[in-house]
Amino acid sequence: MAGNDGSQGGGGGLYTPEQRARRDATVWTLVQGVLAPLQFAVFLVSLGLVLRYLATDDGYTAASVSVVIKTLVLYLIMVTGAIWEKVVFGQYLLAPAFFWEDVVSFLVIALHTLYLYGLFAGVMTPATLMAVALAAYAAYVINAAQFLWKLRRARLEDPAPAGVTA
Repeated sequence: MAGNDGSQGGGGGLYTPEQRARRDATVWTLVQGVLAPLQFAVFLVSLGLVLRYLATDDGYTAASVSVVIKTLVLYLIMVTGAIWEKVVFGQYLLAPAFFWEDVVSFLVIALHTLYLYGLFAGVMTPATLMAVALAAYAAYVINAAQFLWKLRRARLEDPAPAGVTA
């Protein structure tokens, strides 16, 4: 049973030994490890282009294309992350250990999807689209911080290799 903090029961650890073994054995852990920094790099470039457009009123197409690319990478990492969660925890989303990260991910996805809707349906002005992009990016930064905190927590909980003492 998981606690409110996402722990897996009595010991309070993020992973049970079986989940840790599945996490370490699956290729999806590597996929997430590659996609997360890629997504962050795409985010940084896109954020720069969006801010440039807002500051200068120049470069709208580049900013818009960058947000679309960021959204596609987000969708990719969400799908592969759900597969990772299924392999490690036995369910595609909202596993107790990552419940709040997944909830915030839904907000991030909703805002990015709202941007795509506004862009392709033509129902938002460029300024409104960029405001939606910035809101999506703010939510993404919060979500990324959640995942980094969990990554740090997992590393601190992992048992030391045999023969290593503290």
